[in-house]
Amino acid sequence: MVGQKRFHLCELSVIALLAVFLLGGCAKNLHDDHDEDDHELPVVSIDSSFNAKERLGKLLFFEKSLSTPPGQDCSACHDPEIAFADPLTGLPVSKGARPGLFGNRNDMTVSYAAFVPPLHFNKGEDVWVGGLFWDGRVNSLAEQAQGPPLNPLEMANPDTLTIVEKLRQLSYASLFIEVYGSEALSTPDLAFDNMADAIAAYEMTPEVNPFSSKYDHWLRGEAELSEQELRGLKLFDDEEKGNCAACHPSRPEEDGTPPLFTDFTYDNLGTPRNPENPFYSLPPELNPDGFSFIDLGLGKTVNDPAQNGKFRVPTLRNVAITAPYLHNGVYKTLFNVLAFYNTRDVSCWPDPEVAENVNREELGNLKLTNQELEDLVVFLETLTDGWEELDSDDD
Repeated sequence: MVGQKRFHLCELSVIALLAVFLLGGCAKNLHDDHDEDDHELPVVSIDSSFNAKERLGKLLFFEKSLSTPPGQDCSACHDPEIAFADPLTGLPVSKGARPGLFGNRNDMTVSYAAFVPPLHFNKGEDVWVGGLFWDGRVNSLAEQAQGPPLNPLEMANPDTLTIVEKLRQLSYASLFIEVYGSEALSTPDLAFDNMADAIAAYEMTPEVNPFSSKYDHWLRGEAELSEQELRGLKLFDDEEKGNCAACHPSRPEEDGTPPLFTDFTYDNLGTPRNPENPFYSLPPELNPDGFSFIDLGLGKTVNDPAQNGKFRVPTLRNVAITAPYLHNGVYKTLFNVLAFYNTRDVSCWPDPEVAENVNREELGNLKLTNQELEDLVVFLETLTDGWEELDSDDD
C-alpha cells in the first residue's frame, strides 16, 4: 500500500489517542456500541479559550474509535483525573487495545511533556538531554502521539490507511478541514500527521500543564507550607542530604518558568527487573526474548553501550498520584522509591536490570532516617496539581 506507514514494534510505552464526538461544547459519544465494557463514555467539555486545533486535539485525545479493536483512547493510559497518567495503578505497565496484551514500560505522564527539549548531547556536561518517552527516541509531542496508534501492543492499528478511514468517519471530521485545509484527510500519511499535530496542540494547553500545585502557590506567595513540608523541601535541596534537586531542580527558571522538577538528563538508577511485568509473558512474535528481555533504554536509542540502562529523569510534578514508579513500575509507593534510593547499596535490594553504568555517586547510601524519608514524601505531595480544589474539598 503506497503512502502508508506500517506498524513497528520498537518499544512499548506511551500515549494512546482518541476522542469523543463534540464540536464545541459537550455531547454524548456516538461510539458507545464500540465500547467493550458497554458503559457510557465520558462527556468531553471544551474550554472556551481553545482554538480550533486545540479543540480537535482534545476530541482526538478522547476518541475511542481509533484503536483496533475500538475502545482505547489516550485517556486509557493518560487519565486527566490523575494528572494524565495511567489510571490502572495496580499494573506496572499499560494494557493494549487487544485483550491480553501489554507494553513493556510504565507510561509517563503527558503533563508537562510539552517542555521536554529534543534529544541532544551536552558536550559541556557530557550527558544526553531531552527526547520523549523514557528512552528519548522521538523529539516532539506530535512524533510521540504517532507511536501508540501503530504499536501492536497499544492501539494496534495495522497501518495509517486504517487510521485515516476512521478519521474520515468522525462526526467532527470537518474540523480537520477547518484547521488543515481541504486536503487534510486526503492521504493516509498526511491525515496521520495532522491527527498527531492536533493532539500535540491540546497537550500544550494549560489544561494539561496547569502549574496549579500547592508548591506553585507557595512560590507565588499565595500559600504557606507546613513545618514538615518545609523540612522535606530542605532535604530535597540539600546537597549533603537528599540532593534530589541535582536532577529535579525545584526553583523557577531564569525566564520565570515554574520549576519542572527534571533536568531532562538520563540515569541508570540500578532499577531491578520487575517480575510482575506481564510483557515477559507475551508470545515470541511480540517479545522474542521472553523472560530474558533486558530494557537498554537510552543505550538502544543512541546505539551506545555506555548509555545502557539509562532512562530520562521524569518530572516529579504530580508524582504522589502517579504510581507505580520508575520505567518498569517496579515500586508501588513513593516511600518504596525513596527507601531504594536511600539504601540501595547498603541493604538487600534486588540486582539492577543493567549492572553497568549504575549511578553510585549520587544515590545508594544517602543515610536518611525514616522520618526524613517521610518528610520528603510529604513535600512531594505538595507538587500535586489542583491544590485549590483539593484544599476546598478538605475544608
